[in-house]
Amino acid sequence: MPVLKQPEIHPQDYRDAMAKFAGAVHVVTTDGPAGRRGVTVIAACSVSDDPPTILVCLNRIKTENDVFAENGVFALNTLAEGHVEIGNAFSGLTGLSQDDRFAAAHWDTIASGAPTLTNALSVLDCRIVETNDMATHRIHFGRVIGVRINPDQRPLIYHDRGYKLL
Repeated sequence: MPVLKQPEIHPQDYRDAMAKFAGAVHVVTTDGPAGRRGVTVIAACSVSDDPPTILVCLNRIKTENDVFAENGVFALNTLAEGHVEIGNAFSGLTGLSQDDRFAAAHWDTIASGAPTLTNALSVLDCRIVETNDMATHRIHFGRVIGVRINPDQRPLIYHDRGYKLL
């Protein structure tokens, strides 16, 4: 059977298709010897519940994101309905400095030392156990060492290039 030539997928077509995925909005944070940083992401998911492990994908073209691997820790802060401004601040679209981004909310720590949003829908505090590069992104696998849940909130969702509520 002959192999049919597959057309190249244009990056914009891929981004348009991915815009149809609905995902929870998170701010992933780190702090430690390499510095403090936070970034808005939707590219995060569960890997295993035994041991509890998650992954988060960060743009590795942005060298500022190297601090996550250098610190070896991160917290995945899942945003709730009242957190649109926080999501925007950490997305980088506002041009705010990292200090100004963190000043927009109340933070503490659980176990790793990474900043955790006190009123997040949930927080998974992690130590990085493995890191892999794939194309433009770096995938950090984190062993969950701390959890906080604020159950009486609705999640903030990102779909079709905008925030939505359930």
